[in-house]
Amino acid sequence: MKKSIDSGQEESYLKWWQLSLLGTGCIIGTGFFLASSLAISMTGPAVVISFIIASFGTYSVYHFLAKLMTNDPQKGSFHTYARKAHGRWAGFSSGWVYWGSEMLIMGSQMTALSIFSKFWFPGIPLWIFATGYSVLGILVVLTGSKGFDRIENIFGVVKIAAILMFIVVACIALSGMVTKNSEAVHVPQTLSSFFPNGFTGLWSSLIYAFYAFGGIEIMSMMSIRLKDKKDASKSGRVMLLLITSIYIISLGLAVLLVSVDSFDANESPFVTALDKHQFPFFPHVFNGALIIAGFSTMVASLFAVTSMLVTLAKDGDAPAFFSKEGKGKVNLHLPALGLTVIGMIVSIIFSLLLPEKIFEYITTAAGLMLIYNWFFILFYSNRLLKMKGFDHIKRFGSMAFVLLAVSGTLLEKASRIGFIVSLAFVVVVGLVVLKMRKKWQQQSQES
Repeated sequence: MKKSIDSGQEESYLKWWQLSLLGTGCIIGTGFFLASSLAISMTGPAVVISFIIASFGTYSVYHFLAKLMTNDPQKGSFHTYARKAHGRWAGFSSGWVYWGSEMLIMGSQMTALSIFSKFWFPGIPLWIFATGYSVLGILVVLTGSKGFDRIENIFGVVKIAAILMFIVVACIALSGMVTKNSEAVHVPQTLSSFFPNGFTGLWSSLIYAFYAFGGIEIMSMMSIRLKDKKDASKSGRVMLLLITSIYIISLGLAVLLVSVDSFDANESPFVTALDKHQFPFFPHVFNGALIIAGFSTMVASLFAVTSMLVTLAKDGDAPAFFSKEGKGKVNLHLPALGLTVIGMIVSIIFSLLLPEKIFEYITTAAGLMLIYNWFFILFYSNRLLKMKGFDHIKRFGSMAFVLLAVSGTLLEKASRIGFIVSLAFVVVVGLVVLKMRKKWQQQSQES
């Protein structure tokens, strides 16, 4: 069965398990496969606690979004709900901050993909790989929503298979079946070995744990296509339970296989963990899976940022030009895609100018802008939903964890740069809002 959406495209309905698979494809990516190295280097084995905290915050955000979607299905999702809760300024700010976060996420994904590719071709500059992956990503989007669904479903399965493959191989390594090295297992014996950098290390790592769950917003935007909107909550619960389980198990195994000092931000912790054992072929196989995983999340961000720009244009919060559609079966919004391509080119230029630290800078800024929106969702959900006792606990608890993750970026020099970038973007959006408020008031009075 199919339905017609506002853009004129024909999109198929989704069953709850299909949305779960799409969500898995959109979420599991370089935020987990590469940025988790940053989290491990900051907090050591306690990284599992960071991910448990982040999973709780993520679940709460999606829980309220799913409730909103069930009560009032909206294609603009959180952007539209923000507007309904607090007016046009809120919808404008939410949409543009999200657009900026997804642009940065795309830059982060392209950089990570380039880092993975340099595992095989160390002499080739990052920007060349980034350019190639950008072109491929645009080609996928040009296939339309049907092509996007198929590719993300396939990639979602590949990602889960890659992590399960790591878990199996890691268990074999820990069992001693392959190596008799007594130093192969690094079990924390004391509290200080579990928290090598104390509470501040855990605090600093939270942003990267939250970043690994980035993508639930895309899932909420796609939930408008559910055949039964009431399945939105179940779809998210199943997906987050699966992702959280494999995240914690795989990270726990990784820190057991090698010492914390071995992890590097420029290499996946899973490749690092098994590269030091007698699995000479496995790191290459897993690196290929990482590239597939990272590419799928880059495409998901490309899809999301273009869709959000179209929604903003239709709501009058962006130039109407960006809502124009092309001709053909897929009815692509070429102007919106064009602006996204310009953003990708800027990211490629940055990867050329700042090849050493760009991934950490962009990842921090992207993660912060993403959870700024999460905090806002938690903030306004109380106005649109009737909440019971435990709902308030989830809401305030998650807001506290988000604030903890944001403040933790001030503890590290590289993270602070990302914080400044994210704050600068929010300030720009705020200044635009102040300038536009008079115009909005006039338009409201005229209507």
